Amino acid sequence: MKLTILGGGGFRVPLVYGALLGDRAEGRVTRVVLHDVDAGRLRAIVRVLAEQASGVPDAPEVTATTDLDEALRGAAFVFSAIRVGGLEGRAHDERVALAEGVLGQETVGAGGIAYGLRTVPVAVDIARRVARLAPDAWVINFTNPAGLVTEAMSRHLGDRVIGICDSPVGLGRRIARVLGARPREAWIDYVGLNHLGWVRGLRVAGRDELPRLLADPALLGSFEEGRLFGADWLRSLGAVPNEYLHYYYFNREAVRAYQEAERTRGAFLRDQQARFYAGVADPGVPALDLWDRTRAEREATYMAENRETAGAGEREAEDLSGGYEDVALALMRAIARDERATLILNVRNRGTLSPLDGDAVIEVPCLVDASGAHPVSVDPLPDHATGLVCAVKAVEREVLAAARSGSRATAVKAFALHPLVDSVNVARRLVDGYTAVHPGLAYLE
Repeated sequence: MKLTILGGGGFRVPLVYGALLGDRAEGRVTRVVLHDVDAGRLRAIVRVLAEQASGVPDAPEVTATTDLDEALRGAAFVFSAIRVGGLEGRAHDERVALAEGVLGQETVGAGGIAYGLRTVPVAVDIARRVARLAPDAWVINFTNPAGLVTEAMSRHLGDRVIGICDSPVGLGRRIARVLGARPREAWIDYVGLNHLGWVRGLRVAGRDELPRLLADPALLGSFEEGRLFGADWLRSLGAVPNEYLHYYYFNREAVRAYQEAERTRGAFLRDQQARFYAGVADPGVPALDLWDRTRAEREATYMAENRETAGAGEREAEDLSGGYEDVALALMRAIARDERATLILNVRNRGTLSPLDGDAVIEVPCLVDASGAHPVSVDPLPDHATGLVCAVKAVEREVLAAARSGSRATAVKAFALHPLVDSVNVARRLVDGYTAVHPGLAYLE
């Protein structure tokens, strides 16, 4: 079975390949094709994968190409993990927003809108090519902003594109762990949009254990989100938010912390990965060891400014390992082998959340089998969450409309309507700033 990875020169690709090496069942992936626009990054990752596969019998064959059509032909699954504009683009997203006093995070607020505006046209082109060259393929979208990009691709691929994110999985795993439950045996009642969702219950043997967590200050203080949001706020919500909601609930503190930081997250990753790729280019450097050390530093510094603002301390050792690769492979196995699974995924709404239309991509538990991912019916969201979800989905729709029409005015509207952008004039300056630094936004007129 052929798996194509778009963005195949990306730093996290070895996580996926490492998971594939442990999959020995029938119907497994036998060939991995890496595609990237950067041949140098491809060569670096191929080196890392070769060292990973050393001594592993019957490891999936790895090839690399810069020809997108060649990569797609004959694929059974396509993992899309592209970064339009690279990490330099992410650093620009952050700096332009922070200069206006608003958040420039990769997927949230102004930064997420800018990233979406330059990514959606590329993702749509990929979707059209998949429909033409590999119509039976399933696309698993890792590309951020994951919900927005998945929705853009679904307009051409229907339900054959499914978005994934490791944040809900990690959150559910942490809650289960502090409650003494096995994550695989727990039903996580999670609902929202990508990077905008809430755990409203965690059922073990039919019993909801979340009220026990919310009533115990010691338990709440024993895991990352409890420290990040604070026990009082979680009890007020009656739920545990995805970590990315810290940017909404504590926006002023987050923006100040990012403005005061020595470097933005994007600039840190840009510089860190530049050192990694330069190092791997030296044939005398052990590629896998350098990748491992770089990954450990990357994971340990994740959302460091938010944790510092909240006094949340360092990340737990259990949270420094990967996660999204496990979700991707579980999803792929469930479809390819008809091994039924329950996973939190980004899929079309189809009436699951009544305030949103059927084509809106949401993030909810899904039952997965050979016919794809099917969202599970959920209880209505509380009013405060419904308002936020509807507001952000409206912004996503304006981003899609701007990407489709090339309308600068619609792009301004997308920025201005976001809850974390506080002025239409700021929105106009953001569009001016982003179009000045991003060649990928030259289509906006």
